[in-house]
This record gives sequence, structure tokens and C-alpha cells, in this order.
Amino acid sequence: MPDATTPTAPDLPTRPVVAGFHPDPTVCRTGDGDFLLACSSFEYAPGVPLFRSPDLVSWELVGHALDRPSQLVLDGVAPSGGVYAPTLRHHDGRFWLVTTNVSDGPGHLLVTATEPAGPWSEPVRIRDAGGIDPDLAWDDDGTCYLTWSDDGIVQAVLDPSTGDLLTAPRRLWSGTGGRDPEGPHLYRVGSTWYLLVSEGGTGHGHAVSVARGPSPAGPFDPSPHNPLLTARGRATAVQHTGHADLVERSDGSWAVVFLGVRHEGAFPGWHVRGRETFAAQVVWRDGWPVLGDPLEPPAEPDVREVLDGALPPTWVGAGALPGDLLRRTGDAWVLTAGTDGARSFVGRRQEHAVTTTRARVDATDGAGGLEVRLDPRHAVSLEVDDGTVRAVARIGSLTSVLGEAPWTPATVLDLRTVHSDAPRWSRERGPDVVVAAVDGPDGRVDLGRLDGRYLSTEVAGGFTGRLVGLTCRRGSLVVRAVEHVGTAGPAPSS
Repeated sequence: MPDATTPTAPDLPTRPVVAGFHPDPTVCRTGDGDFLLACSSFEYAPGVPLFRSPDLVSWELVGHALDRPSQLVLDGVAPSGGVYAPTLRHHDGRFWLVTTNVSDGPGHLLVTATEPAGPWSEPVRIRDAGGIDPDLAWDDDGTCYLTWSDDGIVQAVLDPSTGDLLTAPRRLWSGTGGRDPEGPHLYRVGSTWYLLVSEGGTGHGHAVSVARGPSPAGPFDPSPHNPLLTARGRATAVQHTGHADLVERSDGSWAVVFLGVRHEGAFPGWHVRGRETFAAQVVWRDGWPVLGDPLEPPAEPDVREVLDGALPPTWVGAGALPGDLLRRTGDAWVLTAGTDGARSFVGRRQEHAVTTTRARVDATDGAGGLEVRLDPRHAVSLEVDDGTVRAVARIGSLTSVLGEAPWTPATVLDLRTVHSDAPRWSRERGPDVVVAAVDGPDGRVDLGRLDGRYLSTEVAGGFTGRLVGLTCRRGSLVVRAVEHVGTAGPAPSS
């Protein structure tokens, strides 16, 4: 047994500060003492959502760093392609964001802005650095260091105005031996440089380790307290914790933001809302950062969102800007299928365990309706086509019609995610249940239900999470009304 002086691992938070498919968080302090946070966006546009907070707990979406075609190329993007982990910094009165669009190479993209909400500049392309997860740091003399992951952690001096590397890439400390060293972040605290590295893969082995050295190039010595952060081997509500970023508050205290997932259901568990953003205090012990108490909201805030005369800022498009697919016409919206006949999708992230999304649509000139999806091949759709509403489940190569009903102009499509009612210890207990129904002349009619595990990352693979919104498979879809409600809901039954 450990002796009485052995530190115990601090509790991890149980509630995210930014819920639902907001992975790979990066954070900086603004000039007025608030905080700005950015996340990966993968195939969805606009890219790189930006959130502002006064306290690292309550965050408000203020915009996106990549919000126009000249910044964000997603032509032919596959699920979990597109924009990977960014780094966000405030330096010399300006915000700097560097990221990788793996669907638009070569190299990384660097954009800047004077205000968090933008406008953000056209990208400077860093062509000669491969890999992913770029980071920026500056020395006192203005030297800019680009550090990134490319089969280990690599660094070079960068001219941020041109994207040119001014030195040959050099290998740095790449963690304590875990697989996939990535997500590097470099900080100077006093006269010491700290290198934060994620390792172990963004799954059950995920962890964050730290080393320090006398210069940005090291040599780096690992912390005796490593890992700084991990949930591996622990029976915590939040798992896969890693890919972290440190930030110093105005009062000199420190905190960390990081990703994690919330598994639900029987063994081995499934997560459906993607990798979310969590936060915790950081304390210093013998010159090393050590995880402190959780930072989390007292409760998950509910949300109610209506698609009215303006597109909510939370809405994104799959492989295209939402405004290029969904346009306001008179008192309705019109969603068009992809130009190549591909299914189009515009919607918002599923942030809550219990959701209800309702819509009235007219598919006279096409086929489409409501959809909850993890990706195009793992989804449940309420699709209107030729006077019929069909609940359709897609699970990989399998497509199944769960049920159908007549459509009228008054029909309301109703998609819900609810807690599983299977016994707590039953292996049949999935993370949730997706319920597809319609409200029509005969009242509410359930058309079908699907175990939510089939719309989970563990089944579908990839790096994203669920979204719910509108889809069009053919032609165009007239959308009269949409309402989305999300809540933590009552505790699952035992």
C-alpha cells in the first residue's frame, strides 16, 4: 500500500465546460484577462469554433477562425478529414491560430486576428512542415518556434509572415514512451521552458506528460510527476483524457483544458457525443505543473434553439459552409442536395444526453428531412419522399427502413435521443436510444427505435461526434420550421 505521504490522483471533472464534439482544445488569455478557446472541427464548416470565457467554466461561442472558402478547402473531404488540432495564442496584441487541414495540403495553416470574433486573416501556408498538431511559441527576441507532431515531436524556427522554416527541423522530447506522441505545446515560465506532450493515442491509453529545459530546443527532462493527466486504469466518468493546453490567469494561478469522453451503456461502453472539452486547476510542485481540482459548471445548461430568420451560429455544414446548402427563401428555408448527388447535411452538435428535434418540411421537389448522425454511414433519418415519411437507419453498409407513415403538410418530424431503459447491468444496455416518430392526423406515431451504440465512435470509428439537423438526399427540401431542445435529462434507470 502507498504510504501516507504518497499523493493521490486528483478527481477528474464529470461535466464538460464545452459539451459535445469539441475536441483538441487550445486556450489563451486575452488582453483584457478573459480567455479564448478553440477546438478541432474536422469535415464541418465553418472551421475551428472559438469560445470566450471570463472564468474558464462558462463559455460563449463567438465565431469561427475559418469561415470562408478562401481559408477552408473541404472539397471531397471524407468523415474525420478536414481540420485537425489547432493551437491558439495571444502575442504582440494579436491572436494567432495555427492548424492543419489534412484535406488541403501541404503543410499547416496560420491565421491571425485582432479580435476573437475576427475577421481572421487569409492563411499563411507553412509548406515545409508535415504532420499534425502545430504549436507556436515566441522567445523574448521575437523568435517564433513551430513545434509539431510528425512521427515524434519536431521543432523549427518559423517566419510567421511567410510560413518559411528558418532552421532545419529537429527532434525534441517525445514523451515517456507512449504511442502517438502528439499535441505538443511549448511554454516559458520564468527562465524555464516546458514542453507538454499528449501520448498513448486518443483512446483508453490517452495521457499528457510534461518535460522542462533551459531553452525552446531543450534538452528536456521529464517530470517526476508524469503523467500530468490521464484516466487510464481509473473508474472515472470521464475517460480518454488528454490533448491538453495550459493557461496562466491574471493572478498568476494556472489551469488546463483537455479533451475527454463520457462512456455510457454496458461494457465496453460507447461514447456518442464525441470528445468534449474539460478543465481543471493546475498547481506547481517543485517547479512542475501538477493537476489540481476540477473546473466544471454546477450543472449542464439546457438549450433550446429555433431555426427562424437567421441561421444559428452553432450550425455547421458537412463538407460545405451551411449557407451554401441551406438558404432562406421567403418564410422558409431551402436545403439542396450536393451538386454531385451526394447527401447534404446541415445541423448542430449533439451536446446533451436527452434531445428532441422537430421539423416541418416539404419534399415535393426532392427527398430529405431530419437526421441524427455520427457520419453519413451511421445515422438515423426521418426522410420524406413521394408522400411518405420513412425512418431509415444506416449502419455501415446496412440500410434498414424502421417504419413509415403517410406525409401531409401538417406532419411534424420528431427525432429524439433518450436514456436506455435496459437494466443497468444488462449487456443490452446501450449508451442511449434514438427514437424516430411523426406527429400527424392520428397523433404521435413511433416509426422506429435504434440502440444508440450503432451511432457511436466505437462502432463508426473516426474522431467526431454526433450531430443532429437537416438532410437532403435528392433535389431540394423546403424547411418550414425546426426546433432543437437538449437537456441532461433524468438519471438513467437502474
